[in-house]
Order: sequence, then C-alpha cells, then structure tokens
Amino acid sequence: MNHFVITGARVFDGEGLLGVVDVEVADGRIVSVAGGRPGGAELIDGTGATLLPGLVDAHTHTDAESLRQALTFGITTELDMLSIPERMIPLRRRVAESSDLADVRSPSIGLTPADGHPHQLRKGEGDPPWPTATRVDEIPAFVEARIAEGAAYLKVLVEEGHVFGSSLPGLAPELVTAAVREGHARDTMVLAHAMTVEAADQVVDAGVDGLTHLFFDRPHTDELIEKIAAAGIFVIPTLSVIASITGEPAGDELAKDPRVPPKLTPAWLDNLSGAMATSPHENFGYALETLAALRRAGVDILAGTDAAHLGAPGMAHGASLHGELRLLVRGGLTPMEALRAATSVPARRFGLDDRGRIRPGLRADLTLVAGDPTVTIGDTLSVQRVWRGGTPASLAPAPI
Repeated sequence: MNHFVITGARVFDGEGLLGVVDVEVADGRIVSVAGGRPGGAELIDGTGATLLPGLVDAHTHTDAESLRQALTFGITTELDMLSIPERMIPLRRRVAESSDLADVRSPSIGLTPADGHPHQLRKGEGDPPWPTATRVDEIPAFVEARIAEGAAYLKVLVEEGHVFGSSLPGLAPELVTAAVREGHARDTMVLAHAMTVEAADQVVDAGVDGLTHLFFDRPHTDELIEKIAAAGIFVIPTLSVIASITGEPAGDELAKDPRVPPKLTPAWLDNLSGAMATSPHENFGYALETLAALRRAGVDILAGTDAAHLGAPGMAHGASLHGELRLLVRGGLTPMEALRAATSVPARRFGLDDRGRIRPGLRADLTLVAGDPTVTIGDTLSVQRVWRGGTPASLAPAPI
C-alpha cells in the first residue's frame, strides 16, 4: 500500500487556501485533509511549499510523449481537443494502465470541412482521411461514430482562416446547429473552435457548451459577452496560442525561464521559442480585453494552451500551462482565480468529479510547488513533486 502524509505545506484545495495542513494519501486516494499522522505512513516534508491539485490543461492535442512531458510539469490531466482515433484509442488504453503519463480525455475527430482547419497545420503529420459531414442528415452518423470511438465531448470548428493569414472553407451554420442538437440528445457536450467575433457569435447562438479559444480579430461586443454569460458557456482562452499567432513573445520568454529547459528536449524548447505571427500584434490586446470582460461577467474561465505537435510554434506540453496561468493573471484574473481555472473549474465543467480538488475520497493527483502561487502565480513552475493517482511521477525529461 502506498501510504503517505504530506506535512508542513500550505494547501490550495482547488477552491481556496486552507493554510498549512496535513494531507494523507493511501491506495491512490486522498484519505484525510487536516487529519492525523497514522503510524506506518511515510511523512513527506512540504515545508515552504504549496500543495495543489494536479493541474489540468483544458486544451491540447496530445500523444504519449506529450503526456509524459506534461506530467513532469505537474499537469496530471490533459483535455485533448481533437485527435486521430487510430492514435487516441490505443493511447487512452495505455494511459489507463500507466502512472507515468498524464490522464487524457478527447473528442476524437472534430467536425470540419474536408480541407478546413486544422488541415493546413497538419501537413506532414501522416493523418489518415478525416471523417466529416457535408449535410445535416449526415450529422447523426458523424456524432454516433465519435461517441463509439470514446469521445468524452464533441468539437466543431468554425474557422475561415483569417487569423492564420489564409483562406479556408468554413463549416456551414446549419451543420453546427445540427451537431449541437445531436450531441445534446446524447447527453454529450459540444465545444466550438471560434477565433473571430463573428464565428463566436454564430456558435453561441447554436447553443454550444464551451468555446475552446478567445475571439480576438477585433474588440469584443458587450452583447456577445452578455450572451455567453447568460447561456452559461465556459471559455478556454488559450492565450498561449493567441500570443503565438499575434507575435507576442510569451513562448520565448517562458523558454528562457531557467526552470523550463531542463525538462524539455532541444526540439521542444525551440518549438516553445517560436511564433506563428500571422495576425497583427495589437490583436493580443483585444484578447486580454475580452478575457477581462468575460471575467467581469462571471463566465467560467478554464486554463488551456493548445499545445500540439512539434511544428505548431509557441507552445510546449506541460511548460505552456504555467505560461498560460501567467497570461491569465496578466489579463485580469487573480492568482487564486487562475489556479481554479487549472483545477476545480475544468474538473467541474468536464464532469471529472474525482479530481481537481484536494478532498477525502478523490484521486491523489497532486502537485507540490515551492513558494506560494496563490500570491505569485509564477511559483507554479517550481515543481518539486508530482503524484498521479498517489504514485510519484518522475520529474526527469523523457529520453530523446
């Protein structure tokens, strides 16, 4: 039995700061918070550190290497936002049998036109033909197929390419509406990629449950913010990828943090340092203003990065979530709100009832960091120890 007590650490339980209390773990579960120290349990000294729930990156495109890398940075769950089923299905099986990879959920393939986004970003990735739907009467079969592949939620992509400096075929509004209807009929959330004000307005009217990016092509409208709030839609800002698209040097700055390079291969460090720079730099300011407006309106904000494969510059699995938290604070969230955005809020919105908080009975997905990120958000990057399901994770980078 893996039985231990983390002592001396201040505890952020996913909602608030509990102060310095003991946390007991046995058989992969949290047994007690602020309880005793049973005889025979290993004592782990967390003095001067903060214990957090394992962090959740609510927007990635992932594989085994990426999930291992994420875990070294204290991310114990990734919410994949589009994947190839031939790769994701065996990956989910491997994750279920392993403790050295972050956990993962996925929508499988997203609904996009045959040559639509993100095909232009995946050239050379060796993808098989993607299923799609071109008529409303094809949507039920598309939805059923994704659920049969193990999709935990569905995704639609409304992207005409403007922010990427290109022109792409768009997804017809009636297909979005049908996908939402069919997903909801099967008790499955439907999320939308929409990076412009016009696209966001369209998918909000269609009834989606969440936006997987901020819209940033121009300033937001108060009407759109109010519609999002009234509908209870959550937003994953992905400021990390928006920084890359607008040439904001957030990735490069993160790559220069001395806590980052030891955990990344040279290729991933180079990837993190890059940027797409396909949209005007001023648009990053629009994104920050939109984030602040959503926060004021009470919209649920989830931390996600859009970290993907090598060749999608400006991000790196694991490291970028810490950069995302900094950017969320820069956009007006308090450090405590940013931490909730990477723990309890994604757990609640995605129905992950066994994680995202430090409470008795929940999975012992835990991250111990030096310092106090409830005051200084950058302290999240000072990862000392990580547990996935109560099993300690290696913090060493994966071999090249």
